[in-house]
Amino acid sequence: MPPVADAAPKPTRAQARAEAQETLATGVQTLTVEPDEADMRVDRFLVARFPQLAFTHIQRIVRKGELRIDGKRAQPNERLTAGQKVRVPPLKLDQPRPVARSAAKDQDEREFLKSITLYEDKDVLVINKPMGLAVQGGSGTKRHVDGMLDALTGEDGQKPRLVHRLDKDTSGCLVIAKTRFAASTMAKSFRARTTRKIYWALVAGVPRVRQGRISTYLSKEGDEGDARMRVAQHGDEGASHALTYYAVVETAGQKLSWISLKPVTGRTHQLRAHTAHIGHPIVGDPKYFDIENWELPGGIQNKLHLMARRIVIAHPRTGKPIDVTAPLPPHIQQSFNLLGFDVKRYDPIIDAPEE
Repeated sequence: MPPVADAAPKPTRAQARAEAQETLATGVQTLTVEPDEADMRVDRFLVARFPQLAFTHIQRIVRKGELRIDGKRAQPNERLTAGQKVRVPPLKLDQPRPVARSAAKDQDEREFLKSITLYEDKDVLVINKPMGLAVQGGSGTKRHVDGMLDALTGEDGQKPRLVHRLDKDTSGCLVIAKTRFAASTMAKSFRARTTRKIYWALVAGVPRVRQGRISTYLSKEGDEGDARMRVAQHGDEGASHALTYYAVVETAGQKLSWISLKPVTGRTHQLRAHTAHIGHPIVGDPKYFDIENWELPGGIQNKLHLMARRIVIAHPRTGKPIDVTAPLPPHIQQSFNLLGFDVKRYDPIIDAPEE
């Protein structure tokens, strides 16, 4: 019997993905949705498959109708099912990343992420995102959490993935999935609104109703860089329902209130727009603070006083709750010290409904 030639070694997933990425700019690709990618939004699917593409570029491709799912034009918020075929047009990298990443930079970013880690296991990472650090890249934004996660890419080529976002100037708990399975499972938790999110803010004035519910429709207005959310009417183009519960924790006379917020929905700028809507905008908010002739009390910095204080989410494998609390960022801690607020004070938002 003639000798049998050794079969060529099967490429690893990381190698296959790297080869696919090298062909991005040269032609059309058809991708098959794998079981662990089921129920992902099509834009997040592309982020996972092509991490070197800017998210804004991916959104532009979907918005222009250049993407097809089983032969039909993809919708921006469309979710995928296992086995579907996603036809991707030739993709041109706006800013190609170098093939060889800097080992020193990777080490620096790993150490930085470790320094702000609040919780970590093999599936989940929760960090205390500092104020001023963007979560994702955009026009003119080079340093962001999503880019730093490249340094945590495993040997199997899986890069940790964002499963929700915070505004650049909002500090606190940010949940990151370390595997595709965890990303898919936790994304479902956010969509099903089973994840409990509690935010703390310092606002102007004192709400007349100390514990309440804010329910509006919100729509985006303005260009991407200067976009803000406005309260809209049901049926307006682009309007989405937004629901927030709030509770006053403590006050400083009639000038300021420490309030706790529990968003049920997760709209862009929801808490900032909602607090402004009830006449008590967040201190230091450059977009939504609209009280004329209001003077900032001495010693309080003119920075956004909003943080993601606590998050409770089911573990993707065990289902047991991961309950994480972030410390106050320096500028909010300074304000609380000045006003004599005690972070150990009972937070009445705990008793607010979940839906």
